[in-house]
Amino acid sequence: MAATSGAVLNGLGSPFLRGSSRTRTLLAGARGGVNVVSSSKLVVIAAAQPKKSWIPGVRGGGNLVDPEWLDGSLPGDYGFDPLGLGKDPAFLKWYREAELIHGRWAMAAVVGIFVGQAWSGIPWFEAGADPGAIAPFSFGSLLGTQLLLMGWVESKRWVDFFNPESQSVEWATPWSRTAENFANATGEQGYPGGKFFDPLGFAGTLKDGVYIPDTEKLERLKLAEIKHARIAMLAMLIFYFEAGQGKTPLGALGL
Repeated sequence: MAATSGAVLNGLGSPFLRGSSRTRTLLAGARGGVNVVSSSKLVVIAAAQPKKSWIPGVRGGGNLVDPEWLDGSLPGDYGFDPLGLGKDPAFLKWYREAELIHGRWAMAAVVGIFVGQAWSGIPWFEAGADPGAIAPFSFGSLLGTQLLLMGWVESKRWVDFFNPESQSVEWATPWSRTAENFANATGEQGYPGGKFFDPLGFAGTLKDGVYIPDTEKLERLKLAEIKHARIAMLAMLIFYFEAGQGKTPLGALGL
């Protein structure tokens, strides 16, 4: 009963319904911590900010619309988890990091596909097989180098995920003098910051050679990044479907 009442109250507090006088009356009667300010505009200040929903305007719906294991604390959390993948907090943390990594690769891939085709005129899905493609390395050399470098980086990331900060010590880094560059300056998983990972100081400042993270900037950038990452992953999915039809992103745009 309490869960149902909470869901109804959250629905009444949504931007779509909170403007009516009846809603304000219900909110004032149901929530003790609500203040209504009378002026040219009525402003309702709720004691608890309702969680954002991926289906705007829907009041209820149970775990499909408002899963209890998502509390809105993650950047870009709009309560979307229809398969219940994030019920386990450990898995939720892993899936969020996986989403970040895939999203970052997708953003780099989208830019690379557009720039590569605009520069060479070769469709991205045929670039490797084109006789005129620039290939300073053989396929075997490129594959071996990629497996070696990415394997080393990914293995360190895997260990650091289960044992944070374990990979920023001198013995875990081949070059001890730059070991501090791999330290997590922000203290948050997936957002290391610091002089090495944030050289332009978008989410912090350098003071006397020491990186000082800016929490407010970091929160804004985390939300912007996850939104762009999700759009890029959807774009890559569309690119794959287009490639199956022999089309390219630039061709689909008529460029």
